[in-house]
Order: sequence, then C-alpha cells, then structure tokens
Amino acid sequence: MALEQITSVKGRAVPVPGSDIDTDRIIPARFMKCVTFDGLGEYLFYDVRHHEDGTPKEHPLNEERFAGARILISGINFGCGSSREHAPQALYRAGFRAVIAQSFAEIFFGNCATLGVPCVIARPDDISRLSAAVNDTPDMEVVVDVENEEVRFSDEAFPVEIASSARDAFLSGRWDPIGELNDNAPDIEATASRLAYFGA
Repeated sequence: MALEQITSVKGRAVPVPGSDIDTDRIIPARFMKCVTFDGLGEYLFYDVRHHEDGTPKEHPLNEERFAGARILISGINFGCGSSREHAPQALYRAGFRAVIAQSFAEIFFGNCATLGVPCVIARPDDISRLSAAVNDTPDMEVVVDVENEEVRFSDEAFPVEIASSARDAFLSGRWDPIGELNDNAPDIEATASRLAYFGA
C-alpha cells in the first residue's frame, strides 16, 4: 500500500544560514543515546541555540516569529559529516517537512527522503531573496512544489532541483523502503521459498 503522495509542502519558513552545516551541529552526539527518535526535536541545533547553562543564544530557531516553521532554508552542503539518521529525524520531530539549500550531503538527502522530507536545491541568489522575504514577513506561506520543481512565495517563484528518483518516490507515495518491503512480503517469501540455500 502506497503512502501519502507528497506533491508539495506548504507552510512558514525559517532561514538557518551557513555552509557545511554538519550532522553533529544539527543534533549533537550526546543526545543520540535514545531508544526511539521521538524526543530528538527538542535538541535540534542544541549547541548553537544554547549556552552551556542551557539559556538560549540568539538563533533563528529561538525566535518566536519563526515558531512552527515547516520549511528550513540553508546554504551549501547541508547535512554533511557523519551519516547519522538522527539528524533528519531531529528535523522531522521538530516539525520540518522540507529543506531548501544550495546543496546537500548525499546520505543526509537519502535519509530525509525516507522520512518524506523533500530536500530541494536552489540557486544562491534565489535563497537570498527568499530568506530576505521570510525575514521581512515571517508568517508568509512558502510552497515547495515537488511536482513542478519550484518554490513559490508571495507573488514570486523560482526553480529548484530534486533528484528524479526521490521526486518520483514522493509523487507515487513510494518514499519509504521499509513500507515497500512490507507491501511485497508475499512476493519476497515466495521467492525465498524457491531458493535452495534459504532452507540449508
């Protein structure tokens, strides 16, 4: 059974500028000692958002005007570093459902795709224009259009890129590989029964 088709993501956005924002910054390693991913959203960007005593620093994600944002905007090579799945899980648990950046680390991109979080690539000038508009009007709706590969806001729009394999998976509702396996369990069992070495 296919999952929800993801043709677009709509909502408010927040700019988190920077290049080479790695997975350790997205979710510090000490918060990865968990049985499930459920509480990770609380620790998203923790060390750049908090002082050592836990009080908040100046950071876009600490600003009330960006509370509830569903779309994160960033720079080059977002999600680089280790391949930890906890980083996209932390973004997802914090309510983010799409990321717009100049480029993405490949494994991070794939981990986001399996959560149903489109990561789209935009030109630097378009990201700057969108970030400025969001800063001026934080409650403005931004649309990440996966089907048409564009971002829309106010009366403006610009093209984005997304890997065709991920785009096809989102549009068909086939973005969860575990779900795909479960859907095809009878066929997998039938194939396994015909393989002599499975019974050896």
